[in-house]
Amino acid sequence: MPVIECINLTKTFKIPHEPIRSVKENLVSLFARKKYEKFEAVKNLDLEINQGEFVSIIGSNGCGKSTLLKLIAGIYEPTSGEVKVQQRMASFLELGVGFNGELTARENVFLYGAILGLSRREMKKRFNTIVEFSELERFLDTKLRNFSSGMYVRLAFATAVQSDAPIMLFDEVLAVGDVHFQKKCFALFEKMMREKKTIIYVTHDLGTVERFSDRVLWLNSGEKKMEGVAKEVVKKYKSSAV
Repeated sequence: MPVIECINLTKTFKIPHEPIRSVKENLVSLFARKKYEKFEAVKNLDLEINQGEFVSIIGSNGCGKSTLLKLIAGIYEPTSGEVKVQQRMASFLELGVGFNGELTARENVFLYGAILGLSRREMKKRFNTIVEFSELERFLDTKLRNFSSGMYVRLAFATAVQSDAPIMLFDEVLAVGDVHFQKKCFALFEKMMREKKTIIYVTHDLGTVERFSDRVLWLNSGEKKMEGVAKEVVKKYKSSAV
């Protein structure tokens, strides 16, 4: 039985054609008919994901990958269709949301843990693991606003993966990390796979897709272009870009 089902899933956004730039234009617009363009980011998509699968979603920028992930995570409401999720999820779509730049790294770890639903007691048990994974021991008492983007992501990722959820959603979370950090993340992927966690991974890194994926979904303009074994889908995707 699938742990995630997307049934005839559609998400449409309205894009205004006449941006308002002044107070006067704002007042005038109250009495004017607004013009919008409809943009279907995801169109009539059907998808089933089983327990323990590693499913990657690929496609060009703007094809609907992140929108689909946000629909599955419950961040977006579908315009039509539905998403059924049978187990608890942890989504790593915008790492560090909830971090406070005026607090230290140490303080932010506990703050982020609370956002993830972990108690302070649980976070104390996991604190050393988080610090070791992020490799930021020297900067624990440094305010987060002084961190580089790479340090920020490392701390956020190391904290976020402490979630015990059986379903994990990842959206380009490794793009900022260096090669050494990515290797640690890949080792973590392997551990999650051994634990039979269900993983949905959005990325442009086709090497990672081929290495880890049980199945790949290729999106094109919000629609399913191809779905299947990683090597076959990636080969077709690469040839389409030539």
